[in-house]
Amino acid sequence: MAKVAFIGLGVMGYPMAGHLKVKGGHEVAVYNRTFAKAEKWAAEFGGAAFRTPAEAAKDADFVFTCVGNDDDLRAVTTGKDGVFDGMKPGAILIDNTTASAEVARELDAAARERGFAFIDAPVSGGQAGAENGVLTVMCGGDEATFATAKPVIDAYARMVGLMGPAGAGQLTKMVNQICIAGLVQGLAEGVHFGKKAGLDMEAVIDVISKGAAGSWQMENRHKTMIAGKYDFGFAIDWMRKDLDIVLSEARRNGAKLPVTALVDQFYGDVQEMGGNRWDTSSLLARLERK
Repeated sequence: MAKVAFIGLGVMGYPMAGHLKVKGGHEVAVYNRTFAKAEKWAAEFGGAAFRTPAEAAKDADFVFTCVGNDDDLRAVTTGKDGVFDGMKPGAILIDNTTASAEVARELDAAARERGFAFIDAPVSGGQAGAENGVLTVMCGGDEATFATAKPVIDAYARMVGLMGPAGAGQLTKMVNQICIAGLVQGLAEGVHFGKKAGLDMEAVIDVISKGAAGSWQMENRHKTMIAGKYDFGFAIDWMRKDLDIVLSEARRNGAKLPVTALVDQFYGDVQEMGGNRWDTSSLLARLERK
């Protein structure tokens, strides 16, 4: 059992922190910007709620962060009353935020200066993966730190991999989002085409999902897409935030991402339709709009 702090109790962080307490058996302290959310978590799982990240991180062996973006991450780490003001030497900061590789390297350097260790560890699997404790975790950091942190991360993960030095976890998450963007657009176009052709799309998917076209998105989203329901997973607003990070990194490293850039624009169209909180499969709604 370790002493753990978890900073950020959104739709992902709330259940992840719960798995660290229940499945991992760790002593868990939590912080959330809305204190009532932290109090609710503490009442449900038996941990302790604190009013600042620094207080939650005090004496912790492992500090987890899972917040919105680069600026939020800086605020809860190196900002006033951030976790760096409370962490003890030798503690490990594990960041589950989907953020830039730049901020990951920045925090790694800042942690080293203060005698801490750092791992960028963005996750994939969505809300369902977080709730069921089966997330995929892509880590960046040194091998010794990863070896120490992995048994703790395992509490909410199905797959945990070290992808390289600090920033490599975030870069791997970018690859993940690039692949998903093109795949979902292809699935949306396939379903749209099949419906226009008068096919029984349930029957079509039952057949093609067993072949080369099969994917997690097809298996888990085709029924809701066919029904025109888009309240099942990763929201458009979050995806566009992630794709902005991807496209910014591509401009920096020279990668050519024409499909990703186009799908990002399509998601912008969905936002204009009022679909900010619809899930990523709502690309179909854009094709079917009157």
